[in-house]
Amino acid sequence: MITNANIGTVIERIRTHNTQYRVPAVTLVARNHHSPYHVLISTLISLRTKDEVTWKAAERLFAAAYTPEQMLKLSEQRIARLIYPAGFYRTKAKTIRSVTATIMGKYRGTVPDDVDELTTMKGVGRKTANLVVTLGYNKLGICVDTHVHRISNRFGYVETRNPDETERALRKKLPTEYWIEYNDLLVTFGQNHCTPIGPRCSTCPVAALCPKNGVKKRR
Repeated sequence: MITNANIGTVIERIRTHNTQYRVPAVTLVARNHHSPYHVLISTLISLRTKDEVTWKAAERLFAAAYTPEQMLKLSEQRIARLIYPAGFYRTKAKTIRSVTATIMGKYRGTVPDDVDELTTMKGVGRKTANLVVTLGYNKLGICVDTHVHRISNRFGYVETRNPDETERALRKKLPTEYWIEYNDLLVTFGQNHCTPIGPRCSTCPVAALCPKNGVKKRR
């Protein structure tokens, strides 16, 4: 079982293993644009959308509207066309415009750097808010998506029923030095190696430490 006694070893092994894979699309946006606003918008696009689609959609949108001021000059229909074929692109276009209007009106053009404040905006959940805080502002936070939730439980590091519970458990248990990178590491690992079905346990860098909770079929 993976505990705080060996979590550092686990993270180091996964960090090394992940160098062969592409980083998540939102992380790439953060590295390229260094802007909390771009992290926020690209995360909204990424929901239920593959990384390669997210990256291309975000870059098309930012080429047309790089700032919140420019975004509000685009119609909802234009935004939808630019981010297509992202999943639920029409709904996301509406959310992008609404969130941008709130940022301009309530926050004078500056994206909040607080998770609770971010989640007051319609369409912004804790996953999105934590990514903005960690990738956009480099502040402490723990973003938990389905990969982070699944793998943390598969490791036996937490025992939780949903991502919100996992976030709370990790905030209590995970050493703060790993908070910011934890999402990136497990998302990349979960997309490419520790997959939902048929994880590649035979070549896993932490197989000897992992109890493989919930794994019914492995490779």
